[in-house]
Amino acid sequence: MDINLIIESVPKLLKGALLSLELVALSMVLGMLLAIPLALFRNSRKSWIRVPAYCYIYFFRATPLLVQMFLVYYGFSQFEAVRNSFLWPILREAYWCAIIAFTLNTSAYTGEILRGAISSVKWGQIEAGRSVGMSKYLQFRRIIGPQAVILGLPGYSNEIILLLKSSSLASTITLMELTGLTRNIIAITFKPVELFLLAGIIYMSLTFVITRVFNLVEHKITTYRRPLVEQEISQG
Repeated sequence: MDINLIIESVPKLLKGALLSLELVALSMVLGMLLAIPLALFRNSRKSWIRVPAYCYIYFFRATPLLVQMFLVYYGFSQFEAVRNSFLWPILREAYWCAIIAFTLNTSAYTGEILRGAISSVKWGQIEAGRSVGMSKYLQFRRIIGPQAVILGLPGYSNEIILLLKSSSLASTITLMELTGLTRNIIAITFKPVELFLLAGIIYMSLTFVITRVFNLVEHKITTYRRPLVEQEISQG
């Protein structure tokens, strides 16, 4: 075990970890923007709205992320219309292709998480909102939305962790994130055990931080569910 190599490689792999976090963070934001309407469309009673959303979610959940990434990175370049369009400066870059693939994938999973959370809100509460004259928007903002966030948070935290681990696939399209940098250093040093062990420790550390953040958020927004005595102790 080459401890010196591990110590020397820490700063290099941390730079790769920053790129991994950047990919995950940007994909999270864009994915959520797509996931919210997807969840609402999936819960629609109108089949012409519900079916396309179902097909979108089914496709991205039923196919491997690696295949989706290759379709974006290699697929679009096969069409001359795309190469001649204003989108080509974006689609020819591996970074943006990874963002697009991650966004489309996580939006499908997040949309299904939100759909389930929205469906879990008790119908009686929605009827109560209607009885006092709440509009659909106000019902969503006051009743459905807040409860859906609480119900969907554990599943969403798992999705973010899976997305972080899946970010390693970006190395297959030449991006030098954590896994890509690890493989590059291994090609030079021929020390795979030390370097993959270090990469694993970094991934574990990032996962621990993400888990703790979501646990704190969940603890904060579910204060009303805990007994009054426990709330007083937690507030100091």
